[in-house]
Parts: sequence; structure tokens; C-alpha cells
Amino acid sequence: MAEEKYRFPLRLTPEVQHMMKEAMPHDNSQSQNEYIEKAIRFYSGYLMTKDSTEYLTPTLVESLRGTLDSFGAHINRSLFRLCVENAIMENILAAGLEMRDDELKKLRARCIAEVKRTNGRLSFEDNLRFQQGEDMD
Repeated sequence: MAEEKYRFPLRLTPEVQHMMKEAMPHDNSQSQNEYIEKAIRFYSGYLMTKDSTEYLTPTLVESLRGTLDSFGAHINRSLFRLCVENAIMENILAAGLEMRDDELKKLRARCIAEVKRTNGRLSFEDNLRFQQGEDMD
């Protein structure tokens, strides 16, 4: 059963009607009514931006998805390599240091606070000055 449709009068300028007739074959619309309904859905989606796929072409959506997937995979590989290097460094340092558990817990808390305070922008020089006993505040 076809869905219920409502009839209402519509007035178009000759220019807009010509644009519609020219574009209809490209849209595969079977009628002017179908074309206008698609146009309303498209423009409403554009205005509401809740579902961007309603007004972005499928080709563009797929291209963006592919780019984002590729970017995500690159970031994941980079983070994995960084974690491996960090684990190597931690093991080398742990082999040569004698640190009590309470000292390690204090250092971890300090590092967490420092990362939060600097929004992740740490420098070796700042950490060196801290380890040499200089006041960082």
C-alpha cells in the first residue's frame, strides 16, 4: 500500500521550474512531485545537520569514511610503535634504578598532574629541572 500523501498548491517561477525539469533526469525522479519531495528532504537534512548523509553525496561520504579509516589506522600504528619504544625505555630504566613503591606512586601522581596541567605538552628540560630539585611552580 502506498504511503499517504497530502496535496497542497505550489507556485514556482518559470526559472525554477526549468531548473527542476533539467535536473530531474540526473536525479532519476519519475515525477516533479518526487523531485520536490527529495529536494525538501535534502534541504531539511542540510538545515538540521542531524544526518549529514542525507545531503552529502554517497561518494563524498564514502571518501570521507575511507580517509578517516586510513587516518585512524595510521594513528593506531603510530601509537603502537610509541608504546613499544616507551616499554623498552621503561625496562632499561627500571633495570638500573632502585625505587621504593611509595616513591613510584608519588612520581606517578606527580606525572599525572603534570600531564593534566600542561595538556600533554611535556618537555625533557622541565622534568630534568624537577629531578635536580628545582621548583617547577
